[in-house]
Amino acid sequence: MKGIVSSRQYSTRISRRSTARSALRRGGKDALSAALLLAGIAVAPVAALADASNPVCPVETVFFDPGNAEDIVVPDGYKVEVFAKGLNFPTDVAFVGGKDNFRVLVLESGTGLPSPCNDNTKVPGIGKFDAKNPFTPDLLIFDRHGNKVAGPLGKPTASGGGFQADGPAIGLAFEHDFQGGTLFATDSNQGARGARGVGNNTSRIVKVNISNGMVTPVIVGLPTGDHPTEQILVKDGWLYWSQGSATNAGVTGHDNGGGGNQHDIACQQITLSDTVFDSGDHKTSGYSNHGVQRPGAVVPAFEDATRKGMCTGAILRAQITNPMNTIEPFAWGFRNPYGIRFSSADHPLKGQMLISENGEDERGARPTNNAPDRLAIARQNADGTPEYHGWPDRFGFLDSTQSVFNPIGGNGDDLCSPTGCTPSDIARVKAENIPVRHVFAFPPQPPVAPLALQPADVAAVGLDFAPRSFVHGVVKPNAALVAREGDFGFSPENGKPGEGHDIELVNFTNAGNPNELQLSRFAFNCPQGSHSNNPDGSPTCKVEVDQAFTGRLHGINRPTTLRFGPDGAAYLVDYGAVRDPGGSDPDSKFVSPADAPLVQIPGTGVIWKISRSDDRRGGDND
Repeated sequence: MKGIVSSRQYSTRISRRSTARSALRRGGKDALSAALLLAGIAVAPVAALADASNPVCPVETVFFDPGNAEDIVVPDGYKVEVFAKGLNFPTDVAFVGGKDNFRVLVLESGTGLPSPCNDNTKVPGIGKFDAKNPFTPDLLIFDRHGNKVAGPLGKPTASGGGFQADGPAIGLAFEHDFQGGTLFATDSNQGARGARGVGNNTSRIVKVNISNGMVTPVIVGLPTGDHPTEQILVKDGWLYWSQGSATNAGVTGHDNGGGGNQHDIACQQITLSDTVFDSGDHKTSGYSNHGVQRPGAVVPAFEDATRKGMCTGAILRAQITNPMNTIEPFAWGFRNPYGIRFSSADHPLKGQMLISENGEDERGARPTNNAPDRLAIARQNADGTPEYHGWPDRFGFLDSTQSVFNPIGGNGDDLCSPTGCTPSDIARVKAENIPVRHVFAFPPQPPVAPLALQPADVAAVGLDFAPRSFVHGVVKPNAALVAREGDFGFSPENGKPGEGHDIELVNFTNAGNPNELQLSRFAFNCPQGSHSNNPDGSPTCKVEVDQAFTGRLHGINRPTTLRFGPDGAAYLVDYGAVRDPGGSDPDSKFVSPADAPLVQIPGTGVIWKISRSDDRRGGDND
């Protein structure tokens, strides 16, 4: 690292402690370093030059050095290593082969977050369809030691080949898991909340030929918007995928491409409430295009979808043998279902699908605060209709009208000025949005409660069930691990210490009762020298930290998923650094207001490998 002295040298400079105390009063990055110094913890001073930056907006720089993962704390009996680094926004990983000889496939997503800086047409010296463009999707292949052996594959071409150029590409899965077969992926041509790209209904499911990189569409015309088509898996001849909501909270607002993105699509017939939601220039009914008011309307299932069976905020499925004609909802009433994974038949869940769901943000035409993320079971009713889970009028099974969800006024709210939320703006936001009123007149069927709740804004994303060879100490049989991407700075921190940018451990503790759970943090950032463990071996930390680049740590930024490989290790996919509005961490804020709201930093993606520290060899069937 440039400008870095050794931790030993730095920790012995006791004379700097008075300076550290002054820094504590100033706050920000200086305060974190000062807190570590006063605690007697070895730290390195700020690098003289930035380690990574956005090439379109070079003022947006970040610290980046995964090191040897020394600033990630894990339970007793486990270790963390860097498997691959310097990646461009990885979102998923898949494996093919046995535990002693396998390949690791990594999907890089391209653009996907809204900012003028994330523009694949403005990278200096690199064209939009150049294979070196960091803002277009592709596939990389590594051997089991982390050496790249192929890629980038599937790069978009001017003639329409490859992945869609404006991304994001998110999901990746082999037909027969480690045994291979057809490789499926998901992509879109319109990023979240109006990021660059043209095209409502541009999400796809594709198959990827890893020999030549050819990308062939399998299902086209899926909805996009606030969230596109997300993760994918294959089971018993069916493709299953998570289909995100088109809006933040059921109403199309300015945060959806200036109101131009498509509305949410119901999976069953619904009746809208009489409420219309104010964006300042227009009022809009739920599940309607921006500016369209239709209070009390009866809305049919799949309204404005390109094909029957397509809807948003749902788990969808289709038969592999005839995918375009067999699409159907499996479960719905979610905001943004993301992680999907079937349990084994001998698990307490008895082979059912466990999903993660991202809660609502403080933004848009129906802003809400403190909405929890959730874990849920997705399944169909006995009659083949999809189960309904309550969204958009229940947030984690609490009614939206509960005062805990009242907005506090934020720069992402439609009723706030584009240059900032003034006191008069905040007063208007509260007057018009407290309580958070219903979108539906009544639920289409009795809603099902989630399995567990998560803190607000942790962004629970990809998950996987731990193999027997990974079970040790705090990780019990039947456990699952959940990657939590962390907040995007629209609201204040969710606690002290804050949660997110980490991995959560979910222990199912009663084989006869799938609802009996224990939730705890499994891996998170913690400066080296501050690591500690509870008597049961679970990790703790003496100093509160957030994502790696703001704390200048050798650690995690934004995990997007986690998968166990054939070797029994957990592979954590870290999207990389993103500069945001700074609501929960001022040091994460974008440098220039013109670069708002979410600035991606290429080359900061990492695949972390977490395994048993006793080097016990294992695998999925051990």
